[in-house]
Amino acid sequence: MSTEDKDRLVAPTIKNSDSAAENALRPKVLGEFIGQHRVREQIDVLLTAARHRNSPADHILLSGPPGLGKTTLALILASEMDTPIRITSGPAITHAGDLAAILSSLVEGEILFLDEIHRLPRPAEELLYLAMEDFRVDVVVGKGPGATAIPLQLPHFTLVGATTRAGLLPSPLRDRFGFTAHLDFYEVDEIAEVLERSSKLLGLKIDGAAIAEIAGRSRGTPRIANRLLRRVRDFAQVRGAAELTRDHARAALEMYEVDELGLDRLDRAVLVALVERFNGGPVGLSTLAIAVGEETETVEAVAEPFLVRNGFMARTPRGRIATAQGWRHVGHEPDASVTAATATLFDTPAIDA
Repeated sequence: MSTEDKDRLVAPTIKNSDSAAENALRPKVLGEFIGQHRVREQIDVLLTAARHRNSPADHILLSGPPGLGKTTLALILASEMDTPIRITSGPAITHAGDLAAILSSLVEGEILFLDEIHRLPRPAEELLYLAMEDFRVDVVVGKGPGATAIPLQLPHFTLVGATTRAGLLPSPLRDRFGFTAHLDFYEVDEIAEVLERSSKLLGLKIDGAAIAEIAGRSRGTPRIANRLLRRVRDFAQVRGAAELTRDHARAALEMYEVDELGLDRLDRAVLVALVERFNGGPVGLSTLAIAVGEETETVEAVAEPFLVRNGFMARTPRGRIATAQGWRHVGHEPDASVTAATATLFDTPAIDA
């Protein structure tokens, strides 16, 4: 086989442009981080005090919905403390030995970022208790009655845990964090700031009306805002536009099925199924998932939080129901019984039906 033929068999290296762009848009220092003012202030105090003591920062737990900046904050912590960072996740650690190997390879002052910490296996959790408190792990050598535990001293490190479901963390683990920060959804004006910064980094010419249009459909989440900005950029680029305008933003987001309130295809499918197939509910989660052709976990974790938070649907003891606002959003006028039920909705405690 000739050299030319061999070259043809070599697959080209394909870079994930979206992933690279997302990393490029991440703030590098705390002063560049937009929003979450109270959390930023608290972390700044924590880091400043640690630098004055010339010691690693205390363990930090970051909680909140996806896409609000937990990973970005962890990277900023490493940058501000001028220390290396090791990144892993709960699902990647299948048994305690995996975590012991990671902990024993850390250097003094290093940050260990553990994403989705609520999915850490129980044996690894118990090993983490001792590591966080006493900076020690017990390595078990042998099996059965002859097994012995050899204590292994660890360097002082900072654990930064991130979770979207803080309630699933056991109390002994949660209590070992010196500082817990909860990240909230962003206001529209804060998302607009994020978009302005991102557009400058991407070298885009975009007017204020287009930024406002994208910000209003971003569900209060910077990750979604930056993703929509890149899709609008692509649309305008294909159309040969030198500057992104509101018309470009509207046309692009309509093509990508993101409506004026930020609902996407799955959100609308759930609402339409509730209203048109089940007369507004109540209907069980599994039945609703089958109706829209998705897994139960997808409907519950992806669509439902946004719809409930914005008042389009609700969870009741008998199942999911569409509110009057949800009916109107899919083009149907609710009858009097739906309006009355929505008015008294929060008098009844909700359950996971």
